[in-house]
Amino acid sequence: MPRKKSGPKKIFVLDTSVILYNHNAIHSFEDNDVAIPITVLEELDNFKKGNEIINFEAREFIRIMDKLSERSTLRDWIPLSDPNSGSVKVVMNESSELDAREIFGDNKPDHRILNAALVMERDYPDRRIILVTKDINLRLKAKSLDLQAEDFETGKIKNVEELYTGKTLIENLSRKVIDSIYQKGYCTPKDLKIKDPVPNQYFILKNTTTSALGYYNPVSERIERVEKRSAYKITPRNAEQVFALHAVLNPEVKLVTLQGVAGTGKTLLALAGALEQKRNFKQVFLSRPIVPLSNKDIGYLPGDIKSKLNPYMEPLFDNLKFIQNQYSEKDKEFKTITDCIQNEKLVITPLAYIRGRSISNVYFIVDEAQNLTPHEVKTIITRAGENTKIVFTGDIYQIDTPYLDSQSNGLSYLIDKIKNHPIYAHIRLEKGERSELANLASELL
Repeated sequence: MPRKKSGPKKIFVLDTSVILYNHNAIHSFEDNDVAIPITVLEELDNFKKGNEIINFEAREFIRIMDKLSERSTLRDWIPLSDPNSGSVKVVMNESSELDAREIFGDNKPDHRILNAALVMERDYPDRRIILVTKDINLRLKAKSLDLQAEDFETGKIKNVEELYTGKTLIENLSRKVIDSIYQKGYCTPKDLKIKDPVPNQYFILKNTTTSALGYYNPVSERIERVEKRSAYKITPRNAEQVFALHAVLNPEVKLVTLQGVAGTGKTLLALAGALEQKRNFKQVFLSRPIVPLSNKDIGYLPGDIKSKLNPYMEPLFDNLKFIQNQYSEKDKEFKTITDCIQNEKLVITPLAYIRGRSISNVYFIVDEAQNLTPHEVKTIITRAGENTKIVFTGDIYQIDTPYLDSQSNGLSYLIDKIKNHPIYAHIRLEKGERSELANLASELL
């Protein structure tokens, strides 16, 4: 959000999308004031029931407003508890001379919210009124009415093209450095002329005749060799997959992000690594957020809860079946996977169904993490107890949640903010190992 400046405080009018993105959004505007159109509260009432993240955000915001209302009527400016924050009020009047409902020919909530912003402009002519919304189309409509409109910037990274990849290619090295990696198992950052390596950063090291893979160990402060290995018969097929499996198997790394397009093996490698280490954890959770079609609640679908959820969880079961089918039905490993599911040693479930549960001594894989907000990702991490490892996987360019994009989703936020932490590792997977038919399809597209 804009930084504090001299002069009259601004008034930020919040759209429903901002609240559903972050229930604590009213505290993100420094000492400026925040206005909530009454239509926003009406819309939140429709979102308060359910187990999804947006339902949680709606309920939490309603609780915040209820607590504020104990001090004064919401129609008046109520100072926020943070001394560095401004005040908040609910805009009851949504009747403006310049009527968005008439201009756009519809009495929809978006147009009533626009009217509320226009009312604030009329009532506070000496103050700068800014509509804040995650909805691009609403921002365009606001600007067509000469209303200033902005995206909600909190949790949004600046340049997604420069997002940390987790890996670096270093070429034209001396043979001596490569030999050191193979003979001693390590070299120093100084050998590679690296001043400040990122903890758990991966390296592809090359000279004209040979190459090696390594990573910076923040404990030993050395570039250590990374060897190719398999997990439950899943074998990496390129350097970045080797790095990804190394990260998910490294006991010193407690938080991993794997970013990449479909077909790069993110979920498969994370699950294979989890199965390989299942004895070290009480349970393995494999989860993903549910993003229903047309943003409708799953209650719209026919059938019981299991039949409603199965289509969303099926891709996770597919990865598990693929690993299991590396073995024959007579093999111990084949039966072990079946037993793990039956005994709930391995649990595949929607993310919302583990809300509030303790995740101590758990290997926790969160698939499709790009459909989470930064606040949701932080909430998951804060629930991690002793001996828990969390792996987030996803494609930041394939987002199914309204109002999120490559810059504002939780996966991008996480990659951007914590790359220097010694217990964190990240790899961007770019090379897909796909079938001939899949490659043909990509060429046609």
